[in-house]
Amino acid sequence: MRGFGAIYRRELAALFLGPLAWTLLCIALLLNGYLFLIYLRGSGGDVDLALRFSLGESFVFWALCVLFPPLLTMRMLSEESRTGMLEYLLTAPVSDVAVICGKFAAALSFMGILWGSVFVYAGVLAWQGAPIDWGVVCASWLGAVLCSALFCGTGLWTSSLTGTPVVAAFAAVVINLVIVLLPLLAGLSGVTALAIASETVDVPSHLRSAFVFGVIDTAYVVFFLAWSAFFLFLSTRALEARRWR
Repeated sequence: MRGFGAIYRRELAALFLGPLAWTLLCIALLLNGYLFLIYLRGSGGDVDLALRFSLGESFVFWALCVLFPPLLTMRMLSEESRTGMLEYLLTAPVSDVAVICGKFAAALSFMGILWGSVFVYAGVLAWQGAPIDWGVVCASWLGAVLCSALFCGTGLWTSSLTGTPVVAAFAAVVINLVIVLLPLLAGLSGVTALAIASETVDVPSHLRSAFVFGVIDTAYVVFFLAWSAFFLFLSTRALEARRWR
């Protein structure tokens, strides 16, 4: 992937040199920190339970997963298309795959840093003498990152389809909501076959049944990686279509 490193550094620098990423990071850290204390008190000091709520079993976690990746990726291709910078990028000596993967890796790195706050919480509690299962901490973080990878993929795909960042973000949020709520929607439909089929793509269930309990199931790892790769493939094809217009 010729040019991947250059694209990745460029996009990561653009994220952290702009106000949006810092605003999102501050909101997420303040919200997660406050809610982690609430979870810890509500569970009677059960650290593992508080971590599970912070990274997979709470409404706030899924709200951040659904909303933040589209906000990060909405400008990565659509804004460049609107301003004409994408044409310069497409004529540069970099491959389309490198462009997509570099931008995706930058957005995912940001989400990895955001979810990495759980290590700070665990470290502070360990310093205070609380028993910490670091396997649960690391597996929960990995699950959150893999889940974010899927939603970063959808955000990058919608960004590749339009020249309006707001439209790209809105479309990605809708897609992410459908992905998260698919099992519920299938159950409400009353179609048994559809409900059974939706279980195979039940993202919340896959995350909660393994990673938040400290289990790294390779089947679920492949599931998240495969769906993320699928949306990256769609993004690459959309970028190739722009090149040949």
